[in-house]
Amino acid sequence: MKQVLLVAALALALRLPFLRQPVQGDDLYYLYGAEHAQIDPLHPTHTKYLFLGDLVDMRGQSHPPLDSWILGGLLAIFGDMREAPFHLAYTIFSLIAALAVWSLARRFTLKPLLATLLFCAVPAFVVNGNSLEADLPFLAFWLAAIALFAAGLERRSRAALLASALSAGFAGLAAYQAIFLTPVLAAFLIGKRSKWIAAWAVTLAAPGALLAWQAFERATGGALPASMLAGYLSAYDFESLQRKGRAILALLVNLTWMASPVVLCGAILNVRGRRAWLAGREFLLWWIAIFFAGAAVVFFVGSARYLLPVAAPLAILLAEAAPRPWIIAGIAVELAISLMLAVVNYQHWAAYRGFAAQVVREAAGRRIWIDADWGLRWYLEAGGGLPLAKNQAIQPGDLVVTSELANPLRPGVPLAPFAAAEIAPRIPLRLISLSGRSAYSYGAHGFFPFEISAGPIDRVRAEIAIEPRLSYVDPRRPESASQILSGLSPDGWMSSQARILLKASGNAEPLEIAVYLPGNAPARRLRVSFNGGPAIEQALPRPGLHTLHAPAPEAKTILVTLAVDRTFHAPGDARELGLVIRGIGFP
Repeated sequence: MKQVLLVAALALALRLPFLRQPVQGDDLYYLYGAEHAQIDPLHPTHTKYLFLGDLVDMRGQSHPPLDSWILGGLLAIFGDMREAPFHLAYTIFSLIAALAVWSLARRFTLKPLLATLLFCAVPAFVVNGNSLEADLPFLAFWLAAIALFAAGLERRSRAALLASALSAGFAGLAAYQAIFLTPVLAAFLIGKRSKWIAAWAVTLAAPGALLAWQAFERATGGALPASMLAGYLSAYDFESLQRKGRAILALLVNLTWMASPVVLCGAILNVRGRRAWLAGREFLLWWIAIFFAGAAVVFFVGSARYLLPVAAPLAILLAEAAPRPWIIAGIAVELAISLMLAVVNYQHWAAYRGFAAQVVREAAGRRIWIDADWGLRWYLEAGGGLPLAKNQAIQPGDLVVTSELANPLRPGVPLAPFAAAEIAPRIPLRLISLSGRSAYSYGAHGFFPFEISAGPIDRVRAEIAIEPRLSYVDPRRPESASQILSGLSPDGWMSSQARILLKASGNAEPLEIAVYLPGNAPARRLRVSFNGGPAIEQALPRPGLHTLHAPAPEAKTILVTLAVDRTFHAPGDARELGLVIRGIGFP
């Protein structure tokens, strides 16, 4: 019981600090299904969404509907996507997975607690256990199915076998790769030389659940999800030989960190422990070999999370082969690295959440097009943004938000800067980045299990579609409104910063800025920059009218950013006030 409580406490301790984890990765696609489940609970995937600019049918998604059903239930309870309650609910899958590993480890090693702790320290379990994707529910049901199957066979318990079949069925509804449970469980029965018909029937539970769901979809929706998935894999060239080769290499790389390299070294050096480490544990090797071979066949990218089902047998084998001091040191080192990676991962997606909030706040009612994916897309859509489709018509004044990391489309219209951010957490570890050297998340570019770098993960920017008509803007005139991007009211008052879009005059004349500084305004310096370039500063020594001139850059369109050093609040006016702009541009 002490060991059970310790394992449960560790699983919870890994999750509770990350309850506010933002929407990340492919979470949004499962959330789309959860939203549609509020309309059609039996068919959460009977909806469409934009993928790489194309409208696709969710029935062709690479996962069955279980995760969308789970999220749909949470959505029905809470009424909206709430990070903390959703992640708190998902901790149950971490607990199931960890306790299932402990149950299995008791059957294969005298060090079950160390083996379980070694499993819990795996980077993919620590990091991806904080997502809302299908990986963690699938892992939990996969491990529970094997643990219950072993217990049922040992005790000749039909109840345990039934529970195993149910778990395998749920695994089948969570991920297509659950079909590998059939040969894995068959290998266990062959090793035990069992002819128990009930146990052999359980080996077919996962593919049976998948086939039943496919038949249900064909009967009620008119299409087989598997055939639609195959069509999309072909259409997007996801199964090309080059992509497949890189995916297999990435899987091999990520396999090296499915168990601590420190413990692996200890196992290699422990000659005495190696002599008997495999006796009675051949099933664990078969488990690893079967799943890895299946993964190499079916996956078109080699992400670390895809190999989570083999982390448990690896941890058990290494715990048996390595000396205790090496295991403890390996757990400590790997857990420290995993937690740092989890923090970097959190900061990556939190930066998207913050940037989306900034853009929505400053958009001032403008239409927002999302040339991005993942969590950035989710939070912008929550703020009223629309995903950008191929050949989308974008009107002047619309905002386009782009992520360099997410294979952005080409909007096809001239854009001017509006807002930008570089995402570069201080911890010098990267799961994914613009350099593309890590195989952890995408697994088709780099070939390191993670990257040791302080370089940027992503650069995101919001730009405004431009076609300015005016080379001089007077904020009091209605025709100027479309070229005032932010920070400038129709009565001319600007806040701490204002941005105005201007059409160049075509001459080499300087740009004129006419301002009025009221007597009660504390501002004394005005900073001016063009198109995000070097700025100039002008002193405002006293209240009154001031006319400033500044050399304008050679460009067809000029984004002028004005900033004052101090602001104030007037009685009865909730605005932040700097000074009054009478006009700006080329008169």
